[in-house]
Amino acid sequence: MVDDNELGKLRDAAIPAPGENARARTFEAAMRAYDQENISAVTQGSVGRLRLTERARKLWSEIMQKKLIAAPALAGLVALPIAGYATFHMLREQPSPFGGDEKITETLADKPATLKPLAKQAPGDQAADEPAVTTAPVKDKKADADVESRGATDALVAPASPPNSESAQAGGAARQTATERGVLAEPAPPAPTGEFALDGATGAASTSRVARMPAAESKLMIQQPATAPADQIMPQQENRDRVQDFKTNPVHAALEDPVSTFSIDVDTASYSFVRSSLKQGYLPQADTVRVEEMINYFPYDWKGPDSASTPFNSTVSVMPTPWNAHTKLMHVAIKGFDIKPTERPKANLVFLIDVSGSMDEPDKLPLLKSAFRLLVSKLKADDTISIVTYAGDARTVLMPTKVAEKDKILNAIDNLQPGGSTAGEAGIREAYKLAQQSFIKDGVNRVMLATDGDFNVGQSDDDDLKRLIESERRTGVFLSVFGFGRGNLNDEMMQTIAQNGNGTAAYIDTLAEAEKVLVEDASSTLFTIAKDVKIQVEFNPDKVSEYRLIGYETRALNREDFNNDRVDAGDIGSGHSVTAIYEITPKGSGGEQIDPLRYGQATVNNGGVANADEYAFVKIRYKLPNEDVSKLITTPVTSTNELASFDQASTDQRFSIAVAAFGQKLRDEDATAKFGYDKIMEIATAARGADPFGYRSEFLSLVRLASALGGNR
Repeated sequence: MVDDNELGKLRDAAIPAPGENARARTFEAAMRAYDQENISAVTQGSVGRLRLTERARKLWSEIMQKKLIAAPALAGLVALPIAGYATFHMLREQPSPFGGDEKITETLADKPATLKPLAKQAPGDQAADEPAVTTAPVKDKKADADVESRGATDALVAPASPPNSESAQAGGAARQTATERGVLAEPAPPAPTGEFALDGATGAASTSRVARMPAAESKLMIQQPATAPADQIMPQQENRDRVQDFKTNPVHAALEDPVSTFSIDVDTASYSFVRSSLKQGYLPQADTVRVEEMINYFPYDWKGPDSASTPFNSTVSVMPTPWNAHTKLMHVAIKGFDIKPTERPKANLVFLIDVSGSMDEPDKLPLLKSAFRLLVSKLKADDTISIVTYAGDARTVLMPTKVAEKDKILNAIDNLQPGGSTAGEAGIREAYKLAQQSFIKDGVNRVMLATDGDFNVGQSDDDDLKRLIESERRTGVFLSVFGFGRGNLNDEMMQTIAQNGNGTAAYIDTLAEAEKVLVEDASSTLFTIAKDVKIQVEFNPDKVSEYRLIGYETRALNREDFNNDRVDAGDIGSGHSVTAIYEITPKGSGGEQIDPLRYGQATVNNGGVANADEYAFVKIRYKLPNEDVSKLITTPVTSTNELASFDQASTDQRFSIAVAAFGQKLRDEDATAKFGYDKIMEIATAARGADPFGYRSEFLSLVRLASALGGNR
């Protein structure tokens, strides 16, 4: 029997105010009902259905006739859930705009991983509210030899174990599932267009290596939720990406400050991050553009050393500047020795994988797992792999295991699941502990951290992490960092620990990028041939009035750091190409930006300047991987290094300069303010050259996107 007092309390209780989510869902349901009544029409031959309002009344009538409401006092309490159930029932029976329960899948290759709607839309690009496209089998456009070399990865591209029921329904059923739960579905990334279009979609052919694989090798598909309607109210996610602020390198007067010193940088994260931004439809934030990382993203055919005894070779050229008739460019190209596969040392790798709750997005943990499967395919049978995960705490998922037990390793990767907070410090300590356990003398010992960069348990301060990594690298175990996803990426932390861990930092936004970093560039990513590489350039004030280093702002060193072997610097991997470009103002050219010192000339009028015919003197200091004492390489730069015209420069030199101009343009630097995207496109198109993997073709597309988004400013 119902207590009258209890009924009285319920009758007098205030009805709670509806929340924002409830209002949004109600508004959406109302709009759908309005559209259905006022726009939609039943096509000929279709089965007649009751209109939404009639169905709602009928459902309410059935409920009342069955006398589900036993007491009038309870009517107000049950009204809201009944109304919600009615809305659910109506929406559930609506026919899918895609037809039935058809699943919609989309490959990650050449697709930007997007977490929020487009801010802008380039002309001709696919609209943000278009449905995801089911890709057709793609054709292999590479040489037969390349196809054969990839044949062994067939089994690795497809997951070893079937996906769970939840992930299997993440494609075409995602819209219905989201509606049934009464929540708004997050928008799926927009399908790429133009030169980024998936094979089978409208536009130019895809340039991705993965997209050009045979059908049997392109099985890896990550199912995405269908794109939400344009009129759907979407929750706005807070963008918590963290990037390091820095100022563009200034112009220096050679008479006052003739020496420039910096650490080498072979990271590529910035280029991938910029590409992801442009594909999402907006110009990247200036501080996400590190020009040197954009230049060094591309492979170049610089002249390398003849033997492993000299780990790299440097080539210096001077040429006219395309964007300034009064200046010249001093182009410094470094090429690392490429270790032959048969000579590669054994590898001891620890996969340190972030499985925290923030990784539960399609472009994070699922993409990460696919990427590491590709890496496993590249390793030799006697290499060793361990796996450590961290969320609320650190956990060893796989003890040191030989790659010969490939199935065991792949199963461990496939079974990773996200959840919890982010105890990054504990994970790093556990990973280093495992690396020491299976340490290989004279081999490659490396921790490979894969994360969205969110450390919120333990040591989360960048300086604390830096000290931790510095103490561990002295043991001979290096660390590389691979970033995934947007909206929560801690790029600043990634750069800090990668630079101090004698490793590289890369940002992986597609499966194609994973293949580039972990398969195509595996040698340079894993096998270090020189560490603590520093460059110091002294300019001759009798020939050069001013100079400016393009990029490397976050890699600047003090002049005295060059000869101090205790100061950490960048590393070069097997076959790495590294490029540095200075813009210099020859003395008397009329392009000077700094007024001369009234009394400055007296400091050099002391009987003449030594080596007066030189533009500059380039010094490179490095250490071999297992040594602590540096060695020195020097190169004088004279008129013999000079090219009469920009067109005389090699294809690779001209293309690298086009990339440098693009990076400066994206940063809105003064030097390229009057140099349009059309000029950059002209140089890059003429210097595209051999492009087996489509990297340079993709670059041209990014320039076009930036031009459309930026109005060719």
